[in-house]
Amino acid sequence: MIVTETPESETVESTEFVEPEPGVELVVDPEENQDKQLTMIPCFKKKSSRRGCPAVKYPGGRPHPLQIPTRTQTKRPHPCAAQVAPAAAMSSPSSSDGERPPSPVEARRVVVTHRLPLRAEPNPDAPHGFDFSLDTDALPLQLSRGLPRPVVFVGALPSAAASIPASEELAADLLERFSCSPVFLGAGLHKNFYDGFCKHYLWPMLHYLLPLGPFSGGGGGGLNNFKAELYRAYLTANTQYADRVYELLNPNEDLVFIHDYHLWALPTILRRKSPRARIGFFLHSPFPSSEVFRAIPAREDLLRALLNADLVGFHTYDYARHFLSACCRLLGVNSHTRHGNIGIDYFGRVVVVKILSVGVDMSQLRMVLSSPETAAKAKEIAAKFAGRKVLLGVDDIDLFKGIDLKLSAMEKLLESQKGLRGRVVLVQINNPARSPGRDIDAVRAEVKAMRDRINARFSLPGYDPIVLIDDPLTMHEKLAFYTSADICIVTAVRDGLNRIPYIYTACRQEGPLASGVAGAPRESAIVLSEFVGCSPSLSGAVRVNPWNVDDVADGMESALLLDVRDRQMRQEKHYKYVITHDIAYWGRSLDQDLLRAGEDHASMNILSVGFAMSSRIVVLGPNFQKLSPGDINPSYHRTCNRLILLDYDGTVMPEGVTVRYPSQELIRVLNELCSDPKNTVFVVSGRGKDELAEWLAPCERLGISAEHGYFTRWSRDSPWESPNLVIGLDWKSLVEPVMKHYTDVTDGSYIEAKETALVWHYEEADPDFGSCQAKDLQDHLLSVLAKEPVCVKSGHKIVEVNPQDVGKGIAVRNLIATMGARGSLPDFILCVGDDRSDEDMFAAITKPSSNFAFQESAEIFACTLGNKPSLAKYYLEDSDDVLKMLKGLMDSSRPGGALQTQVFEDPFE
Repeated sequence: MIVTETPESETVESTEFVEPEPGVELVVDPEENQDKQLTMIPCFKKKSSRRGCPAVKYPGGRPHPLQIPTRTQTKRPHPCAAQVAPAAAMSSPSSSDGERPPSPVEARRVVVTHRLPLRAEPNPDAPHGFDFSLDTDALPLQLSRGLPRPVVFVGALPSAAASIPASEELAADLLERFSCSPVFLGAGLHKNFYDGFCKHYLWPMLHYLLPLGPFSGGGGGGLNNFKAELYRAYLTANTQYADRVYELLNPNEDLVFIHDYHLWALPTILRRKSPRARIGFFLHSPFPSSEVFRAIPAREDLLRALLNADLVGFHTYDYARHFLSACCRLLGVNSHTRHGNIGIDYFGRVVVVKILSVGVDMSQLRMVLSSPETAAKAKEIAAKFAGRKVLLGVDDIDLFKGIDLKLSAMEKLLESQKGLRGRVVLVQINNPARSPGRDIDAVRAEVKAMRDRINARFSLPGYDPIVLIDDPLTMHEKLAFYTSADICIVTAVRDGLNRIPYIYTACRQEGPLASGVAGAPRESAIVLSEFVGCSPSLSGAVRVNPWNVDDVADGMESALLLDVRDRQMRQEKHYKYVITHDIAYWGRSLDQDLLRAGEDHASMNILSVGFAMSSRIVVLGPNFQKLSPGDINPSYHRTCNRLILLDYDGTVMPEGVTVRYPSQELIRVLNELCSDPKNTVFVVSGRGKDELAEWLAPCERLGISAEHGYFTRWSRDSPWESPNLVIGLDWKSLVEPVMKHYTDVTDGSYIEAKETALVWHYEEADPDFGSCQAKDLQDHLLSVLAKEPVCVKSGHKIVEVNPQDVGKGIAVRNLIATMGARGSLPDFILCVGDDRSDEDMFAAITKPSSNFAFQESAEIFACTLGNKPSLAKYYLEDSDDVLKMLKGLMDSSRPGGALQTQVFEDPFE
């Protein structure tokens, strides 16, 4: 981590994403490198910039409706500059978190997109050589419909004006007149960021095009091959967007809405700068299945970036489902559903997953549809195609829109239905390509060649079956075609949403009538690919598999044969959805959900953790804190009758290890703890007594409480004790066949048979399938065992059945009661665990019941592993931290041992 302090007399600095230079300290990310191998991690390097945006004063009169009052750019140190030790990846909670003090400025919505919603017309006489105006057709402007004002836009300049050098004057002018704050990306950086990484790697991957696909060139050297230098450019560009947002942001008031895959890394970078910012991210492209997403080398970075937002939005449940599956498989992060809402628990925060497709801007459509230009064009189109059925396709030129499949289906239709020749025409409008490339040129050339071939086969005097429009159209002209078309055809093989059918439905309902009876019910028909995001919401469409040319041709024929009443009913149904789910509804819904998701940010107790794209925040409860030597060592030193309770798996033994035998270091630490006559040390585990006895045999004075406390011994040579419970094991004959069935049908699962319990393990099974099977197994067992004296519990990758009145909490109470009966009630209790079953132990020592008590003056330390909801007051990161803490206790009790000055070794160093 390279940190440069910012003197108060300097402007705000920007950041650039760079690889660590020689001599930069190596760091370890605990989540990615649990084996503690040193790994080079990219970091953010400070870079001076003069891109600060000065305060803007309105020169009289009312500001533009979207304008916002801006605050003067205070010359503050960068939040990262407050970190004294560059190598430390965790900072202590603080009230400021590097944020600016609260400001009375009105809350704003900051909309961040690749480009600003501006038009730029060259004008040599204008400042900076361009005349700027709001682009009412721009999607970012439409996406802000429904958001409360004021709204400010952050993005790059229009492509026509991309050559303008960075200018504070221009930034201030655009902010004052249009509420647009520009990000000045150099030409080379933008090319590598947008054309290189976004359009020719990330976008194809999200649309299921792997590097070995038909357009990739093969051998890994294709168009969408991952290149590290392009990824660094992508991160650098996202960092510059974060700089601009941060200059404007009041984190206690503003909401940030980030749009689409171009800015996928932005939530992580912005969260690092402003831990309390309320951030929403909406992905307007598909999210591929986890099998495809796992092929991306930076997959963990991208997943963590979305999890650093407070709300993540998708158009369809399919995309959200793929995202949740990727989080589970790659990060081990699971989701939950509560009151119909999907959430992901991530380091103390709940990330809301929103599913809502973007609608159309009805106000803008109505304005264009009601214009004389649109009516005149619609009349012209009706006259041109009089007596013929018009099939309309409107597509971007790219690999996934299936234009060639559409033309092939039209050819098949004319081949099989000779009566339609001369009566049906397909008008294909190609939108301008958003990014140049060989793939775009190939698609355009193929479409033109297919048009020429089909027209050569089926043309008649005054009739061409394919009309290809490759020149840009005005909005009036385009909407006139929508209004005039009898059928809309979308054959994309993969598309994020595709609002073409929505626009077509609105135009057919509210567009000018070129013919027909005024006031008569409107009608329409839609042939729609089943792989398009809008497909689930248009139930009246004729759905087709675009890869099956015969299926598409049949769909076209079916749409042509619909009777008038059927077409009217479909139009009515679709129009009702379109007007009730327009873009203003989408904006309001997104805004309300982000407000709810971020309502507790101001009061959160926050830790900033990690470096670069691995950075995140950890949110702690109001009384939840990391166990430090200053908390526990003095108490340990001054007490004389201590009880130490340690879970085994996941606590003193790391998760994920194949060999469960304790290390020599762990054996040494346990023996040294047990050698102190003031200590009573127990391992309390759900494991069977025989395997625990074998593994911990070198620890002569260590107590073991096995099978959740049913079997207990106080030392290696003492006998096993069990509670005086009358427990029948007949229930095992009911459980075993059920578990065996689930084991047979769930690869990677197995049954562990204990003397008093049966456990079904699925840690080696497919994560999604295993979780699903575990829930079903638990429900099945609860039904089968409803009248049996047993409990069915779910834990970490297990489903366990054990007798009632057996548990770790009961075991701890029995241990303390036995110590009291021997005249030595503990005055110090340390309990460490990581799983749900350990919560019973925490409850036993933090919430003693009326029939169970210990010394009121006893020093209690309940400690869980990892930051998560828990009855424990303290937490440690992992089993390594537990071992370091135990060593610290021993060191502090030795003569001359440090009490409060000692620190646990930081696992990040």
